[in-house]
Amino acid sequence: MKRYLLIYKECIRVAFAQASTYRMNFILNSIIMLFGNILLPLVTLLIYGAGASFEGWTVYEVLLIQSIFTMSMAIADMTFHGILWATMGAVREGNFEMVLLMPVDTMFLLMARTFSIEATGLFIGGLTIFLVALSHIAAPTLIMWLQFLALFIIGLLVMMGTGLLMAATSFKWVGNSRIPEIFDSLRSFGKYPQSIFPKSIKMISAYIIPVAMIGFYPASALLGRTNIAMFLAIIPCFLFMLAGVALYRFMVRMYQGVGG
Repeated sequence: MKRYLLIYKECIRVAFAQASTYRMNFILNSIIMLFGNILLPLVTLLIYGAGASFEGWTVYEVLLIQSIFTMSMAIADMTFHGILWATMGAVREGNFEMVLLMPVDTMFLLMARTFSIEATGLFIGGLTIFLVALSHIAAPTLIMWLQFLALFIIGLLVMMGTGLLMAATSFKWVGNSRIPEIFDSLRSFGKYPQSIFPKSIKMISAYIIPVAMIGFYPASALLGRTNIAMFLAIIPCFLFMLAGVALYRFMVRMYQGVGG
């Protein structure tokens, strides 16, 4: 365990060193990422400013959902989302054998190597909106905070599991860059109150591809709107995570050379 912590710490140090070396590139990428994702809360403000609304939800409650979604995305981008592109590139270019030779777990190493700090600005932006929204709702109790933290972490596990599932396909399908776009479209359902969707969509986003756990469910915990259905959704979230880890490790064992 200590060796893995040292490796991860070194990868973080390298990421900071790269960012400091190419400062303008880091600043521009961070700004673009921030503004690209900050448009969603602005659209919400425009909707409510025009007199429309999501039925049953105030503007600050919706912003709370979207800020949590944004922070989750930022953490995922910083820590483990890079494994998809790292795996795809290594398999396509024939470098994956070099990774396999390392005396450390392959999945862990690729995640550590792709640690990125460019999403720091995105996280700060999401956190700012989160604090503003939180100041306009009733103060959550300790139980609400604990439920929020648990569901927030489980939402990250959903994204990690999905990222590993997509990365696993790279061993046989090296040109799968469109798959993340499909998941991004599905993930967008977690940005909004689930009550605005038809029942079929709510079932899919809760139990089949549990993207509601990324933003909506953690926000509901802070608002005191949890129910048994939300906690039942924890089961498919863990299944996604376990399936992603299992399939990725299986594909690593089955890897036979360049191109899969």
